Amino acid sequence: MKTPLISSEELAALLTEETSVVLLDASPATNVSGLSSDLEGLQIKGARYFNIKNNFSDRESNYPNTIPSAKQFQEEARKLGINKNSKIVVYDNLGVYTSPRVWWLFNTFGHNNIAVLDGGLPDWVAHEYATEQASKKRVPLGNFIANLKEFNVMNFSMIKENTESNTALVVDARSAGRFNGTEPEPRAELASGSIPGSINVPFNDVLVDGKYKSKEELAAIFNPILAEDKPLVFSCGSGLTACVILLASKLVDDTKDSSVYDGSWTEWVQLYKEEDEEVTEEITEEEVIANEVEELNQAEVSKEEVLSDVEDLNEEEISSEEEE
Repeated sequence: MKTPLISSEELAALLTEETSVVLLDASPATNVSGLSSDLEGLQIKGARYFNIKNNFSDRESNYPNTIPSAKQFQEEARKLGINKNSKIVVYDNLGVYTSPRVWWLFNTFGHNNIAVLDGGLPDWVAHEYATEQASKKRVPLGNFIANLKEFNVMNFSMIKENTESNTALVVDARSAGRFNGTEPEPRAELASGSIPGSINVPFNDVLVDGKYKSKEELAAIFNPILAEDKPLVFSCGSGLTACVILLASKLVDDTKDSSVYDGSWTEWVQLYKEEDEEVTEEITEEEVIANEVEELNQAEVSKEEVLSDVEDLNEEEISSEEEE
């Protein structure tokens, strides 16, 4: 694909020219952003369902949407009939929401021949192009090979180190309220707030009516950020909408070094809290030991004072006897 974004008109033309295009439907079953679709159960004709949560996330992870191993990704991609030379177009039924995550996953596993349908299923339906009821497709096993680009993925330790070194700029896609700690997180067990040193670009700010804003509008948002002489790390709640704004930044400048903090805020707030509690426990233990040492020292001082008083009394008695 020449660009990471394709319009409904361009896709319709492509499908008449090439029969080998793989259409992936990445519509989420649920989401924490309060979005909904009236196109449930509908898909673009010939699409195959890309199940992010159940098939293309690490099943052993404590955090949602965690990137799977190269082995898992390769096996699941092959089950969808995806080959090493496949040309892929991915969409979702919310406009632009989960589809950029799929685009990022394929790029991260070494496959760049993929584009996101701008406006997704709603825009496709608005153009009255062919759709069908969603159904599981039987396809030949593909030969896709996954090669992980490790530099595309950041983890907790890297982000924690960056809060001190400030070598990369973390860009958070959550709402301003969640970022600033004035609104609750949709995951009730988590506190809201932000990673130290990060900045906020809510993912809805790069979209209008479910489609990406114009390149000029996106440039107004990202040029000041791209001007920073630092690589960019994109974050959000759990790694999904971080990819929405990462793709938006690439539409402005596709040369900037960029990655995703995969665990995002869900991981950060929990692991940082655990580390903070461990440090507090260590400090408490040190304080207890210090207090015990201080008490022993005080006891020693008191003992010395008593002995000194006894010696003074003995000296006084001796002096009295000598005078007699």
